[in-house]
Amino acid sequence: MCKLCAYAETVITLCAEYAHRMSASDDPRRVHFQSPEYLVDRLDAIAELFDKDRTDLLVEAIREYIENTADSETFQELVATKYYDDQLAFETVKQLVGAETAQRLRLLKADLEDEPLDLAAPDDVDVYDGDATAVETTADDEQ
Repeated sequence: MCKLCAYAETVITLCAEYAHRMSASDDPRRVHFQSPEYLVDRLDAIAELFDKDRTDLLVEAIREYIENTADSETFQELVATKYYDDQLAFETVKQLVGAETAQRLRLLKADLEDEPLDLAAPDDVDVYDGDATAVETTADDEQ
């Protein structure tokens, strides 16, 4: 295969991947940030080596970082904790951990916020099978 055909095949593959990953609402957004010069130099060298654009490499690295972070148990626990403490909105949780996990967290949060059921012990069932021990409490125990 000639170099031009290989390049065209690579571009088509990358475009298909990119289109698959982007939805209609994922319009590109210009982002400006500063980075240490040595990182930019290394990134440019890698981009040249793979015959890619610097931006494509940055987007790929960011995507991989986000995917790896979102799959982390520590990250998901942090998101859940902040959501349960009303520090994160549901839509933000959905962006961070995905719709399915966010819905599960929403249901668990609703369950946690429910008042406990005030049920009396059953009168017709001997739960302890006659082996229950009564404990006397003192005023010190109630504090």
